[in-house]
Amino acid sequence: MRVAVVGVGGVGAYFGARLAAAGIDVVFVARGAHLDAIRARGLRVDSVLGDMLVSPAQVSDDPGAFGAVDYVLLGVKTWQVAELAPRLKPLLKPTTLIVPLQNGVETPDELGRMLGTQHAGGGLCAGFSLIEGPGHVRHLGGVTFIRFGELDGTKTPRVLALRDAFSSAGVDAAVPDDIRAALWEKLLLVVPFGSLGAVSRAPIGVLMKTRETRALVITGMREIEAVAHANGVRLTAGVVDRAVALLDAAAPEGTSSMQRDIAAGKRSELDAWTGAVERLGARHAVPTPLHSFLYTCLLPLERRARGELTFA
Repeated sequence: MRVAVVGVGGVGAYFGARLAAAGIDVVFVARGAHLDAIRARGLRVDSVLGDMLVSPAQVSDDPGAFGAVDYVLLGVKTWQVAELAPRLKPLLKPTTLIVPLQNGVETPDELGRMLGTQHAGGGLCAGFSLIEGPGHVRHLGGVTFIRFGELDGTKTPRVLALRDAFSSAGVDAAVPDDIRAALWEKLLLVVPFGSLGAVSRAPIGVLMKTRETRALVITGMREIEAVAHANGVRLTAGVVDRAVALLDAAAPEGTSSMQRDIAAGKRSELDAWTGAVERLGARHAVPTPLHSFLYTCLLPLERRARGELTFA
């Protein structure tokens, strides 16, 4: 089995390092200072579940340097997918499965349109990880897992083999019966607290322990639940209650990647998170007043990060 990790941020580094530590042949596609550090010193992942060092690491900024692989774990930001997708073609053979690990519900179909539906799977993960420095990622813990599957729900040999590889690496891995529903349930979990966190600059613990913001998180979850149903997605019963329980159990200092990017003045996944709720709701005339408000509040910061606006 050969796995390419494209995008060695917190997510890609953690799950790629776990596979590599279990003896799986893993190659990494990175860039900039991250690439240079991994080449020189290997990929270091400090984790509450056990530290790892992948050294020497097979790493390049060119996906074509490695040839075809069995799986691609796509850990880049959602806004990078369209530009990057054509560069993934050298990694693909007829049976290669691409597992996108972005938070969002639109990337699998985008990959299918650009690279062929036979390559496009669905994927999601959980766990708080962040880049400490070039070639160095810290996994803070929290509920940590990976889920993936074929978009039609078929439990094919290739998804089961990848599940078994992750399980052998000590990762909580599973193939859901309906990966699209799982993607929407993850969206329901992360987008309300991520958007509210970006606006308030508060971590999960504060958001969930403050009565007013806790109520807004739940309101946001209900909006996404309604949008999912309107888009023909069957969420499991009790999804909002389970999401609230997960946030209550999360590391209180945790923040979303979108919140961290916006706070740092970087381009974020605002359009694929908060914007997608508003956009997909409007498609079916489902009102999303909270997400519309949060998206509008954050849009100037997002446009400044893109270089479209200038203000202090």
